[in-house]
Amino acid sequence: MKVINVVAAVIKKENLYLIAQRNHKKHLGLKWEFPGGKVENNENFQDALIREIIEELSVKINIEKKITKKNYKDKKIDAIIHYFLCTLGEGIIKLTEHEDFSWVEKKNLYKFNLVPGDKKILPLI
Repeated sequence: MKVINVVAAVIKKENLYLIAQRNHKKHLGLKWEFPGGKVENNENFQDALIREIIEELSVKINIEKKITKKNYKDKKIDAIIHYFLCTLGEGIIKLTEHEDFSWVEKKNLYKFNLVPGDKKILPLI
């Protein structure tokens, strides 16, 4: 299994964080996540993240800084996930891939059924 690079946006608005519920037809379906996706061969991490968020949420983001990277592996995926702290730019959120989204206080993120990799970074945000 080839290791892939994945980027994820930890989008913060005041004291709230945006999480999105994965499509029920996809791997880890209906779990919640910080949105993002695979980095293409010709992209750097920031460009990939901006593209993925436009594709998935129909909004532009401002990337503030890299938070961390975490390895994640299961039977279907072997990935290095690169997490970036972001703020919303232009646009109104319109989901194209996810089932739902929610703005959540940090203390309540633990109550959601997050994908395994995203659970691990909660202490860092």
